[in-house]
Amino acid sequence: MYKGIVVTAAALFFCLCSGLIQAAGFSSLEERMSQSEFHAAGLEKLSPDELKALNEWLRTHNAVTVITTTPSGEPVFYPRDSDRDTVESHIDGKFSGWSGHTTIHLENGQEWTQTESGGVACGAADHPSVKIKPMVLGSWLAYVSSCSDSVRVTRSK
Repeated sequence: MYKGIVVTAAALFFCLCSGLIQAAGFSSLEERMSQSEFHAAGLEKLSPDELKALNEWLRTHNAVTVITTTPSGEPVFYPRDSDRDTVESHIDGKFSGWSGHTTIHLENGQEWTQTESGGVACGAADHPSVKIKPMVLGSWLAYVSSCSDSVRVTRSK
């Protein structure tokens, strides 16, 4: 019974977000959510078949339109995810985790700043590889090879 409630609640929540995802560019819940978000939603309790069914339902039910606005009411337009490329590089220097406001400098010259609060401790690494993927609503998700959790970031340089 509890598992059914979790699945229903998760499906309703993600239904609201599903209109933002094009069928051809669909990302699964595992790809779109950080591990902590996935765990907080209770989705790790689903069997692989249940999670697959939920992802399929979200992929086929994308009729919701969401318009993001600034505090003054002006619409905000984000580039389509297909217009943004995944960034793959290495951190220029040592990395030991996210502190809530961490800025990382990449060897390709880019600079990315953590946008979500909270810290994530990772094993200290020198020049670890990093992959930064575009997500829905213009956000980006950073995966550092020495860290087990992903973090939302924004490009600052």
